[in-house]
Amino acid sequence: MTISADVFPSTSLESFNTDPSTYDHLEDIITNKDGQVPLHKRFRAIFTLKNIANEKSIDILAKAFKDDSALLKHELAYVLGQIKNPYANPVLSSVLADETEDPMVRHEAAEALGAIGDSSSLNILEKYLHDEHSVVRETCELAIAKIKYENSKEDSEDIKSIFTSIDPAPPNTNIKSIPELRDILLDIRLPLFERYRAMFALRNLGTNEAVLALAQGLDDPSALFRHEIAYVFGQMQNPASVSALVKTLENIDELYMVRHEAAEALGSIATQDCLPILKKFKEDQERVVKESCEVALDMYDYENSRELQYADG
Repeated sequence: MTISADVFPSTSLESFNTDPSTYDHLEDIITNKDGQVPLHKRFRAIFTLKNIANEKSIDILAKAFKDDSALLKHELAYVLGQIKNPYANPVLSSVLADETEDPMVRHEAAEALGAIGDSSSLNILEKYLHDEHSVVRETCELAIAKIKYENSKEDSEDIKSIFTSIDPAPPNTNIKSIPELRDILLDIRLPLFERYRAMFALRNLGTNEAVLALAQGLDDPSALFRHEIAYVFGQMQNPASVSALVKTLENIDELYMVRHEAAEALGSIATQDCLPILKKFKEDQERVVKESCEVALDMYDYENSRELQYADG
């Protein structure tokens, strides 16, 4: 999920502290207590708790993993990682260890453990380095590399994302040349961590040339890698990426988690040419894609509205 304006006024936070019943309201929305809450409204409530970011928020988010929507559970795991509190480690470890869970959800749980960055997570991440699902294996590889990177004395610098997200790898800050970064990005002989660092460096450059370089990554053999390219395009919100994202969403042979990320990126970019494709695939046969288009259409409306914040739960 990529939100360009993730704002939560301090006055709203104060209202939570003075009226704890508001947490109950958010829990009812996120867990869909009455069975009538649209998915996009549940997403907005999830991001409200992301911005509050306390242990009570984590407890509420954890309860929603009982849901049957893989998309929703994937988003829960993502947000728990972005909160970056080790208090969430037990629930994320449990999700990763559940081999009956959707691989997309388990992948996001592993990535979230990497985002939190606690070295105590290394054991469980190493356990699933040989998982039957490549997206889980590769995510564990990345998360281990990120935790070791963050905890190493040599590479301890704190590189904050200009997009306020906690990324699976820090951007490569030593190379500024787009052709050089593209070569690293596309070199499948290199560790994923190094290729991701090139990916986020290109994202930070933000130019049309950087978009074209990143788009070449959508032909990569790794579905995880392709899905991250689409996610990055959603962060950049550069219209130059729309055609590549449309092609990805239209490709019914592509893995659902890649198409899902393409749909949400189009919702974030929110130019007029994004709307027809999102409406077209709102009834896709893949549930994750269908639900992603529903959420993306809400994002499209938000980006084209005068609403002050997306997290309006």
